[in-house]
Amino acid sequence: MSNRQNCDSGSLSPLELYERVTTQGDKVRSLKAAEAPKDEIDTAVKLLLSLKLMYKATTGQDYKAGSPPTDFTPINNAPAITEDDDFVDPWTVQTSSAKGVDYDKLIVRFGSSKIDKELISRIERVTGQKPHHFLRRGIFFSHRDMNQILDAYENKKPFYLYTGRGPSSEALHVGHLIPFIFTKWLQEVFDIPLVIQLTDDEKYLWKDLTVEKAYEYAIENAKDIIACGFDINKTFIFSDLDYLGMSPGFYKNIVKIQKHVTFNQVKGIFGFTDSDCIGKISFPAIQAAPSFSSTFPQIFKGKEDIQCLIPCAIDQDPYFRMTRDVAPRLGYPKPALLHSVFFPALQGAQTKMSASDPNSSIFLTDTPKQIKTKINKHAFSGGKDTIEEHRKYGGNCDVDVSYMYLTFFLEDDDKLEQLKQAYTSGALLTGELKKALIETLQPLIAAHQERRKQVTNEMQALAQALIEEDHGE
Repeated sequence: MSNRQNCDSGSLSPLELYERVTTQGDKVRSLKAAEAPKDEIDTAVKLLLSLKLMYKATTGQDYKAGSPPTDFTPINNAPAITEDDDFVDPWTVQTSSAKGVDYDKLIVRFGSSKIDKELISRIERVTGQKPHHFLRRGIFFSHRDMNQILDAYENKKPFYLYTGRGPSSEALHVGHLIPFIFTKWLQEVFDIPLVIQLTDDEKYLWKDLTVEKAYEYAIENAKDIIACGFDINKTFIFSDLDYLGMSPGFYKNIVKIQKHVTFNQVKGIFGFTDSDCIGKISFPAIQAAPSFSSTFPQIFKGKEDIQCLIPCAIDQDPYFRMTRDVAPRLGYPKPALLHSVFFPALQGAQTKMSASDPNSSIFLTDTPKQIKTKINKHAFSGGKDTIEEHRKYGGNCDVDVSYMYLTFFLEDDDKLEQLKQAYTSGALLTGELKKALIETLQPLIAAHQERRKQVTNEMQALAQALIEEDHGE
């Protein structure tokens, strides 16, 4: 049984309790229809009744199918950060700990499941591939329904990948590569279609940008995404500002989602206020819609039952918790998710990297000299104040940003462990650890820049064109 099934009901929002009751009710009906053994049905009914009692105790309302809670506590939207609390929503990540966000607490709070050794072993067994180092090192650490995806793969049932990028600047930083690097691996391992949403509409609504500038950023970001090396024949990259106007399927799903989510719900989930523009309030449905295969009739030939797998940073989870609540009421499968940790700023793990602060990030446009200067000057160190103290007591890899970055980009497990042991023991100095990071990032970024130069207008047009092959078979 998953962590989510075992987690305490007090850690779940009313919306998630509603989702649990709905799912369990579907299970009871399925067992009865299949004429399952009486004791199995009785056990499922008892759990359903227990969940309904939890729901009523939390909301003060009886559970009613098709009527989710109309008012509930904001998800991860606490008014202030205490010493032990982190603040995480799709736009802000804050923590008081130099080690970064407490992801174990976040799993409990969000009601997701931990990616444990058993799941990683199953991924390796099912795919026949060594798990990506992002999985082995806990960079992707949480999931929703990944076992369903593996079941589908084993049974030769189709599914597809969906990820995205909010284009708030012309250049991406290295943190933006994380979901794309992992998604590329997933596409190669499972050999499936991928859709990539560029939410230029979102950035226009949230940032001080013109529509034209937001779209321009989307076009430039698409070049960096293509340079990651996706299978161009199975990848559809689209700008919301472009695709929405030419896709009835996309807009129909947006409207369906909007009808099933109340204003109180989006306020509770996303923290919107009465002074927010209506564009922000309606946007979550736009990010949710690509989770459903009918949004892309040109790819899936109108099929509505193809499940979606979404690799993303965990701050995007509120969008898809909402989506998973709506999906059964629309007759669609719930999207599965794989969540990554946050990529820290050079100054420390207290915040995410920011595209608006050039010194917080290593950008994909940086020269080798800029990379070296930024790391040497700005990368937060876990070393001691003097060489003598460092040699005696060693460094702290838990807070050292150079080591954190190496866990993302140094693929050699043995070398990473050697660096950790040497730094922790004091044999390796901070400057030497930074040098290892510089020597890792410089060729990686130079190679990306070279691939980006090879992205022609024709390649970009193909990636943004409508895929004609029927990948839904």
